[in-house]
Amino acid sequence: MRKILLVEDDLSLIEGLKFSLSKHGFDVTIARTLKQAKEYLNQSEYTLIILDLMLPDGSGFDICKTVRQTSDIPIIFLTASDEEVNIVMGLDLGGDDYITKPFKLNELISRINAALRRSDLAKQQAAVLNSNGITIKLLEGRVIKNGKDIDLTSAEYRLLCLFMQNPRVILSKEQIIQKLWDCRESFIDDNTLAVYVSRLREKIEDDPKCPGFLVTIRGMGYKWNIV
Repeated sequence: MRKILLVEDDLSLIEGLKFSLSKHGFDVTIARTLKQAKEYLNQSEYTLIILDLMLPDGSGFDICKTVRQTSDIPIIFLTASDEEVNIVMGLDLGGDDYITKPFKLNELISRINAALRRSDLAKQQAAVLNSNGITIKLLEGRVIKNGKDIDLTSAEYRLLCLFMQNPRVILSKEQIIQKLWDCRESFIDDNTLAVYVSRLREKIEDDPKCPGFLVTIRGMGYKWNIV
């Protein structure tokens, strides 16, 4: 069941919203103040936040700022303020939608479902890397080239992910080692990295002897080319 955090202090609105959202299959948690909302966010994870702008102890903008520092969870502002400056500010701070009171419950449900669809699509796209005919399915840990799975070691897989997530960026050997290996693994040095890169090229390049994807930038490091 998808969990929604409803941050609202209007009792006459809370009961109706909770009933309607629950009827549509959502598990609803109610927070009536900023303090309560922050406590709930620290205690649990939510699928979406419905956020009133004016609360007894501050502004819903404050929660939006805090959440956006660490999460891309969908946020829908729900407020009586229809001033353009507030709408723009809410969206600029990272809000996904802005609904003014009074509103129709069916419209709110539709907006919620639309926000969740966009969020799900973004997660799916973020979980797949595509480049040079190579696909990495991050959630499955699979690497596919031209429709066939490639068997990579853990080190080779981590290297490939790092390069494909940073296309056309020159990564120094020091950067790569720091990002992919614990500093306690002192056996990882430039020569060891070169061996890993060579083995990875053997598995992913069309011509490992003349690599076109994972190229060496002399004196600087390595770069993932988009061919």
